[in-house]
Amino acid sequence: MPYQTFMIALIIAITLSCGFVQAQTADGEVYEMRTYTTNDGKLDALHQRFREHTMRIFTKHGMGNVAYWIPSDTPNTLIYVISHASREAAQSNWQAFVQDPEWQAVYAASIADGELVKNIDSVFMTKTDYSP
Repeated sequence: MPYQTFMIALIIAITLSCGFVQAQTADGEVYEMRTYTTNDGKLDALHQRFREHTMRIFTKHGMGNVAYWIPSDTPNTLIYVISHASREAAQSNWQAFVQDPEWQAVYAASIADGELVKNIDSVFMTKTDYSP
């Protein structure tokens, strides 16, 4: 496992085990790790969008904000983990999120000077039976 992937997994494990995550909502709860690679010079604008709007809109649509990271050795990157009640809920949460008129307005305003994100990777995860 490459060092960077190991460190990301370690950070997630520490964060989840230290109780920063709300109690599970159901047996089917899943975590989604998303990695956003921004266009040059757009990471600060992405942080602003998350800080001022996205996190609150996620909550509005049933997504739990777990944690957000900036990798030390990977420029223009934001990694975050959110939770969903189930894999099915994740699909409906995202659908409701992208259709939300508030999000659409925030998104349009944030990309007025160019797209912020050039690549998104998503991985769904479930806790192991021995995870705290």
